[in-house]
Amino acid sequence: MSATGAPGGRTSAAQDRADVLVVGAGVAGLACARDLAAAGVDVQVLEAGDEVGGRMRSDEVDGFVVDRGFQVCNTSYPQVRRRLPLRKLRLRPFTAGVLVHGPAGRLRFSDPSRRPRTLPDLLPGRFAGPRDLAALAALSARDMLAPPRRLKRSADTTTRTALADAGISDELVERFFRPFLSGVFLEDELETSARFFHLVWRSMLRGTLCLPAAGVGALPRALSAALPPYVVRLESPVAGLTDAGVLTVEGDEIPARAVVVATGPGAVAGLLPDVSTPETRVVTTYYHVAPRSPLGEPTLLVDNRRRFLNTCVLSDVVPEYAPPGLALVATSVLGRNTAGRERAVRAAAGEAYGTGTDGWDLLTQRTVEDALPAMTPPQPLTRTTRVTPGRYVCGDHRATGSVQGALASGARAAREVLHDLRH
Repeated sequence: MSATGAPGGRTSAAQDRADVLVVGAGVAGLACARDLAAAGVDVQVLEAGDEVGGRMRSDEVDGFVVDRGFQVCNTSYPQVRRRLPLRKLRLRPFTAGVLVHGPAGRLRFSDPSRRPRTLPDLLPGRFAGPRDLAALAALSARDMLAPPRRLKRSADTTTRTALADAGISDELVERFFRPFLSGVFLEDELETSARFFHLVWRSMLRGTLCLPAAGVGALPRALSAALPPYVVRLESPVAGLTDAGVLTVEGDEIPARAVVVATGPGAVAGLLPDVSTPETRVVTTYYHVAPRSPLGEPTLLVDNRRRFLNTCVLSDVVPEYAPPGLALVATSVLGRNTAGRERAVRAAAGEAYGTGTDGWDLLTQRTVEDALPAMTPPQPLTRTTRVTPGRYVCGDHRATGSVQGALASGARAAREVLHDLRH
């Protein structure tokens, strides 16, 4: 039993009904429940799994910390700063930059304002020409300094078009932006909304990418810990919605004045088939154990041949991810695992790191089906959570594909539920 949840069944008669039921204990559902509880509403969260987090779960596998897919925490997200005890999470930062593997070997793309000694990496002719560097500086300054409201209201195109409009050459797009952003958007054609790109680029310039010492699952656990006792009910899958509330898989009906479905798009379609949901991106992450780190620094590595989305030595970022004397390498690819794919990915990662991989062992792999919603233009950056009277849907697929989007959608659901209950 967790501090805020009970596995299966009822723990008290009060759990036979609630003012509001939230289906799903991902970060969107937990944020929604927290705001409702803070407003004095009797709320329960029904979670099918044995732990909170949804896609943001961390497992222990043979002494290693394994996240369910490669994810990071961005300290510039307003919802993250407002809701999470960042100091208590013991965040470990990535390097403020990216290594790009290409025909000329590894090139470093860094923010010289944070690491002045990396300025030579951006000298004209090494990573990009003078025109590209000037265009990149202008784009970065505009996104970093512009109010988010202005970026959200800008005309929407694809990311590729936005980069061309900013004066970025096709050469730099193919060398850096396409391989890097494919790991951010989980698509490699740069068809994602330009509005979302500008907001993401802004957040990266203003914040720091980190991992909690206990894994990304520490974020939803911290949200859950802020809830009153027994609000979250683990191992409580929902079979469907009824006119009065929800029906559990055990055949029990739990009445409620309002129901918030805070699940991924696939589960939403099963509970509320009339709700339109976006296509989603699928990603698979392979976790390899190596006898030593092939890199020796907490930096993300991408491949401009796009044989993988990105790879990093997680134990270089967070030593607690691996037992002493071993290294944990995570490499992500688009789509699902197929026969022979792990071997090809391991070989490509080894080439990018410049090392042999005969001593690497596959620890495990994780495929996330609803990893991110597709965000093609025109992309609304937020949408109402109301579906029908007393029925609401929240999650990153109702906002933006990020932790910020999920938390913001959960907060919006709470506001709309409170408004409707009071009126």
